[in-house]
Amino acid sequence: MGNVRVRFAPSPTGYLHIGGLRTALFNYLYARHTGGDMLLRIEDTDRTRFVEGALENLLKALKWAGIEIDEGVMLDENGEVTERGDCGPYIQSERVEKGIYNKYIDQLIEEGKAYYCFCSQERIDKVRDQQRADGLTPKYDGLCRSLPLEEAKKRVAAGEPHTVRLKLPVNRDITFNDRIKGKITFNTDDQDDQVLIKRDGFPTYHFAVVVDDHLMGITHVVRGDEWVSSTPKHVYLYEAFGWQAPEYIHLPTVLNKDHKKYSKRNGDGMVEDFIEEGYMPEGLINFLALLGWSPDSEEEIFTMKQLAEQFDFDRVNKTGAVFDKRKLDWVNGHYVRDLSVDELAEKIKPFMIKAGLIDESYPEDKLKLLAATWQSAIDKFSDAPELSKNYFIDDRQMSWDDEAVEAISTEDAKKLIDSFLNHLDQVDEIDEEFATSVMKKIQKETGIKGKNLWFPVRAAITGSVHGPELSNAFIIMGKEKIKNRLNFVKENF
Repeated sequence: MGNVRVRFAPSPTGYLHIGGLRTALFNYLYARHTGGDMLLRIEDTDRTRFVEGALENLLKALKWAGIEIDEGVMLDENGEVTERGDCGPYIQSERVEKGIYNKYIDQLIEEGKAYYCFCSQERIDKVRDQQRADGLTPKYDGLCRSLPLEEAKKRVAAGEPHTVRLKLPVNRDITFNDRIKGKITFNTDDQDDQVLIKRDGFPTYHFAVVVDDHLMGITHVVRGDEWVSSTPKHVYLYEAFGWQAPEYIHLPTVLNKDHKKYSKRNGDGMVEDFIEEGYMPEGLINFLALLGWSPDSEEEIFTMKQLAEQFDFDRVNKTGAVFDKRKLDWVNGHYVRDLSVDELAEKIKPFMIKAGLIDESYPEDKLKLLAATWQSAIDKFSDAPELSKNYFIDDRQMSWDDEAVEAISTEDAKKLIDSFLNHLDQVDEIDEEFATSVMKKIQKETGIKGKNLWFPVRAAITGSVHGPELSNAFIIMGKEKIKNRLNFVKENF
């Protein structure tokens, strides 16, 4: 087959789904592993499901993820949709306009491998309903299979609505080898005479995909498990045209926590959702690579380059892979902790603003301190507001957990709060010197030490007896905020 050529060929029917991104990733990794080419083709022949802006979203999501397109549809340096390559156009509706599919459907009809069908959708629905009632597999009953071609052509010329169907041979086994699943056989009697050209003149996926893959020199078709049952029709079309079929690789299904298909219809994740939650592209890609593929080692953290070096379909599982968000958080958290404090501060700022905790004018030094304080606990950038909100919210919005309530309800706690308030009155604002020394001074004054010292103060100020470096909280919150918080605790507990 020569140089490896793979393609990702989505439909612009909405935001890119996480399962689609994994398919794109596995195509990309195999192309990079073999030194081949990665194409992007847009399959928009189902005009009823077309969504405005979906193409741009798809391309932006792929670019965000670091999946580089060698040929086909892509974004140029100005972020505009463009096409690059010698096999274009790469958008199927544009290929329809150019008449690319016409000669191929004509060839099949003339050779008796496809036929015109004039059955209405109403008739087809009735036939299928009856087949279901009889316990049969619902499929087209072949009423138009035996129509003489000349008669059919006259009806077409007269403007009669019609489709074109594939004429599968009767009772014949069609076998193909799947790289992951092995040898797969279907009998044509269990298959439908697939519609190849719809009433609107557009080719169906099943026809266009074969013609396009052949004309674009695709050597490996890497796609989701749901296409296995359609593959015999594709294999037969290759045979009907006398073309060499590509190698087929059907990826295991991505499952949700209930072990059902992780799909758009079930409301499961769009890539856009993960971007908005503050996942890093490196983290999401690393996690998705391990969703169905396993490396030849115990390692779990990989750069894109390392993934491409190791990736092969021989290590892809046959069974479905469960999308475990906790594992994603763990993987992504690794990349968060690799960021510099400056980088993390920049990343969490829009999430803090969106949560209404800070505004654009928030001091940079405090934002960096906030990032440093919580970096070890942040798995995704949207965690930052949730983790640190008690530093910012109004005292009346605060909640103190049970351990905190217990810690601030003692006589010692009242002494500690009074002492802290006295020290606050002695400074204009909290600086590093105050933040790092005040607790030692309070210990010396009150004689209270250990957790009896730290728990009540931390609980009163932050709402919990546990948390990161407390002196950082003092600086981030500032004098007035802490003074108000301590007075609120005095009055209410």
